[in-house]
This record gives sequence, structure tokens and C-alpha cells, in this order.
Amino acid sequence: MKKIISIILVALMLTTILASCGGKKGQTLDDIKKSGELVVYTEAGFAPFEFVYNNEVVGVDIAICEEIAKEIGVELVVKDVAFNTILGAIESGKAAIGAAGITITPERAEQVDFSMPYTTSKQYIIVKVDSDIASYADLAGKKIGVQLGTSSDFIISDAINGTEDDDGNHVAGDFEGTGATVSTYANPNLAAVNLEGDKLDAVVTDMLPAQLIVNNSNGAYKCFELVYPDGSLTDESYGLCVAKGNTELMEVINKVLTNLIETGKIDEYIIYYSTEVVAD
Repeated sequence: MKKIISIILVALMLTTILASCGGKKGQTLDDIKKSGELVVYTEAGFAPFEFVYNNEVVGVDIAICEEIAKEIGVELVVKDVAFNTILGAIESGKAAIGAAGITITPERAEQVDFSMPYTTSKQYIIVKVDSDIASYADLAGKKIGVQLGTSSDFIISDAINGTEDDDGNHVAGDFEGTGATVSTYANPNLAAVNLEGDKLDAVVTDMLPAQLIVNNSNGAYKCFELVYPDGSLTDESYGLCVAKGNTELMEVINKVLTNLIETGKIDEYIIYYSTEVVAD
């Protein structure tokens, strides 16, 4: 009898521990209201969506999250972290929202839940103004820089290393065997710096960050859209992300996004943070 009671007590203790651990997965709307803070993880090197200005992280995504925090009635807390750690942090409950110009993909949607899309983008190629690189195909054999863990990283890494089909067979990449290399950086700005001194031949990143890097280069760089040889494009949509199943918080996010889109506010944010406020 004592043995049975002991087993029951151990089982109850394990259940309590597991339930406690489970409660740390994600940050629910109730959690946020009780703490008084909406914690957002971003990577502040991706203007105009997030960047440092006057020692503060600002940008389109931050302005959106400020509106979400207002809707909930709490203070916004923004943490600047490595981009490739954001989804894991959302899963573990370190942050409530991931907001970093994150492209919605089926692979990422297996890890987190995404909001409705709030803007679109494309991949662009940045090169020095006197470079002879004029197309995606010209990247064969070149040294290419990308931001770690981004669509740019996946596209270029797959082009260099190849992929696998559904049966596990190797599919050669566009640049496989050409001598092309990929180097990863914390953000596209750091990658672009390495165009000087010929450490890199090109940088691949999203459209607006690419255009801002070029605009701020004093004529040193140029950029153009990445178009595949068959004419296909790299259209993408950005979304905010939360932990899987965090439906109440997602409802608030989508409510705010719907209002910002319908009133033209997101377009205003993009223009403002592309022209009026410049990254430090």
C-alpha cells in the first residue's frame, strides 16, 4: 500500500513539474497583461524594419509592435538578438512576439504561428558600382554574403550546395561546382561592409534593406532584383510570429495589423523609416 501511495505521489509531482514547464512555452495574453510587458525579439540591423537610431531600436516592425502593446495596455520591451535565435526564443517563452522582417515559410510555420502578412518583399543583389555582376547567373564562382538564417541564406546556400528531392536524391544547385562561396553575417549591413576590399563580390538581401544600403553608400554600391534564369521571382511576405497555439495573442496582433493596413499606416511607417530616420 505504501509503495502504491509513493508511486501516486511521484506521478503527481511529475505532472506538476511538466505542467509548470509547459506554462513557460510561449507568452499568453494573460501572461503579458499580468507582467505589464510585451517582450519582442528582433535583430536591429535590417532597416527600415528594425535598426538603431539615437541608441534606440526603431523601425516599421517596432512601430507595429508599439500599437499592439497599446491595444493590450502594456509597455513594449524590445530585445535586440541574433536573427537565427528568434524563433527558438518564441518557442521557449523568452519573448511573446518575433518581429524582424521574418518571411513566412512552411518550414518556419512548423515551428511558430504567423500573423497575417503585413508587407511583401523580394530578394535583391548588392554589388560595387563598377562590378560586372548584372544578374543572378553572374554569381557563379563569386564570393557572396548573406544574413544568417534568412531567405537570402537559404537561397544562396542551396544554390551552392544543392538540395534533395522528396526521395532523398541530390539535386545540383545553380552554382554548385563553380567555386562560389557563401559567408554569413549577423545582418546585411555587416555583409555589405565586406564588399570593400574585395572580401565579397556580392551581397544578397531583401529589397528595402538593399536599397537603403545602396542609398547610404555614397555611390559605392548598386543593387538589382534577383531574377532566376527562367524568369521566376522571389516574392515573399513578412509576418509577426508567436508560439504555436497562442491564439488569443494572435487575434490581437491580426486585429491591429488589419487596422494598420486598412488605414495605410504600414505604408506610412515604411516611407518614414526609409526617408526621415536614418540608422546610426
